[in-house]
Amino acid sequence: MNNKNLVKTILIHSLVFSPDGVSTAYLYNDIALKFKESGFNVIVLTTTPHYNIVEQNNITQPLKKRLFGLYYKSLFNGINVYHVTQQKYNSSIFRILGFIYWHFVSFIIALSIKQIDVIISPSPPLTIGFFNIIIGKIKKARTIYNIQEIYPDLLIESGKIKNKIIIKILRKIERFVYNKTDILITIDAIFYNIISPRVKDKNKLQIIPNFVDTELYKPVNYHLLKLDDDKFPKNDYFKIMYAGNIGIAQDWDLLLDVAVSLEDEKIMFYVIGDGVMREYLQQVVNKKKIKNIQILPYQKRETMPAILSYADLHFIFMNKSTEMHGFPSKVYTIMACAKPLLISSGKNTPLVNFIGDEGCAFIYDNNKDSHYSKITLFLKSVNKNDLSKMGENGLRIITSTYSKETVCNMYVRLTNSFIS
Repeated sequence: MNNKNLVKTILIHSLVFSPDGVSTAYLYNDIALKFKESGFNVIVLTTTPHYNIVEQNNITQPLKKRLFGLYYKSLFNGINVYHVTQQKYNSSIFRILGFIYWHFVSFIIALSIKQIDVIISPSPPLTIGFFNIIIGKIKKARTIYNIQEIYPDLLIESGKIKNKIIIKILRKIERFVYNKTDILITIDAIFYNIISPRVKDKNKLQIIPNFVDTELYKPVNYHLLKLDDDKFPKNDYFKIMYAGNIGIAQDWDLLLDVAVSLEDEKIMFYVIGDGVMREYLQQVVNKKKIKNIQILPYQKRETMPAILSYADLHFIFMNKSTEMHGFPSKVYTIMACAKPLLISSGKNTPLVNFIGDEGCAFIYDNNKDSHYSKITLFLKSVNKNDLSKMGENGLRIITSTYSKETVCNMYVRLTNSFIS
């Protein structure tokens, strides 16, 4: 018997992966390594870095041109990674054309891979699940679709897509993906309940939460680490932070209103990251000359535990129109660093459902007209001693349930039972 046939090949097909420096990439980096450690032959099919380009990552994982730049190839800890060129475009037309090119070239590369037993992909985009089903049929591979955000709901309810014909097409693709994919993984019970009525075979639905690398993200004393004093000065200001994607899922107008009302207080807001709403946020800050909001680009990953620890409190203000269809993964890293949260969100959302009554966050219902004034009053009178206890509560939850080792093993066990 050929022993090679005993080794199962898993294709991770993802919009982002190392050396790109965003949360979904880091998540699937760890999942890929766990599959490799568990005896799988792992291959990754992704894009060139374009969300958060980290120069050091590009140096340690150089991309080598193939077929005159039609695609690139790299090695991630011994794992073969295929990269199809992708860029950030401001134009919607160019973004669509970029996605079409990525799907077409990725499809050809996937068909050229000799053996594929399982294909796993995170959303978004929804279309990646569609192409995986076709690849799976041709290669006789099983498919797993990991729903990180619910599309097209998020785009429809945020007003990004209004054309009824396009919405109808996307809904048909969604039904096809959900019902033709072999296994659907949702990240929490709220997502599960939203998706369930759209799936004929409920047995294919699984819940596996996201996780955090607790070896990297842990409580640290930022005073002992070297942070840029120009960006992160040592002073007695109360520091409130958001670090992550500056996108449509957050309510940035609430931040702006709260910050303006607190300009006379010794409070500083830090927004770290990038995304489609960054330009808007920066423009309003400049126009209104808001002095207590500091907007910074993505920082090096290895410095993030210290940066998260620098803040006294971390805010997540969810956008009412999209809060049911996404989950901010930054929650895990914040809690792993033993820092408390300030949350504005509706009831029974994935975020509020996750936090529950664990005593690690201040939660304000964004469906109440008074939530803005309540947040403002709270920030004027917050007790730092309470914050420390809440941070410890969050850390306890993460280490017991949401560590990298615990959740990655859930992926491996599911896949083994699935293909045996």
